Amino acid sequence: MTSTVEHNVGGVTVELVQGDITKQPDMDAITNAANAQLMPGGGVAGAIHRAAGPSLAEECRPFAPIQPGQCVITGGHGLPNPHVLHCLGPVYGVDEPADELLARCYRESLRLADEHGLRSVAFPAISTGAFGYPLREATDIAMRTVLGVAPDLASVERIRFVLFDADAFNVHADVLARHAADTDRSR
Repeated sequence: MTSTVEHNVGGVTVELVQGDITKQPDMDAITNAANAQLMPGGGVAGAIHRAAGPSLAEECRPFAPIQPGQCVITGGHGLPNPHVLHCLGPVYGVDEPADELLARCYRESLRLADEHGLRSVAFPAISTGAFGYPLREATDIAMRTVLGVAPDLASVERIRFVLFDADAFNVHADVLARHAADTDRSR
């Protein structure tokens, strides 16, 4: 991990790091930007399934298919995390209303994490890869949703966005700073 940015809201620390989502050993759960069948694929889903091993796909099978905005929780299998939250983000320009479905991914992940007593969750930039969601627009939705939900969480104390490259990290840092300033002003 190269750079780290942090902001505290309602007792929850929101972090940004550049790195590999499958290498976050200090997180109770990582979030999979899943496909509807919850099976290995490309991008984040492929990386998570490769790192977790074939038993993850076996555990996922009975939950499939899921709809855009839905989230399910499984064990971490070969990952350094006890849990994986699997969310199906919207395909940009296809699944509508895309903004609401994307926000639901983050809300549902955090609701499930809280329900299971998890203290920390890591997210990728959901829907911004093969699903084509413009990075800045998706980041704006993610930050607004996470910062809005954070004060109401009972067990989750740390939310980390793990960004694959410097561009995604910089966009997230810029958007987080803007939303954090708005949140601080409204207190």
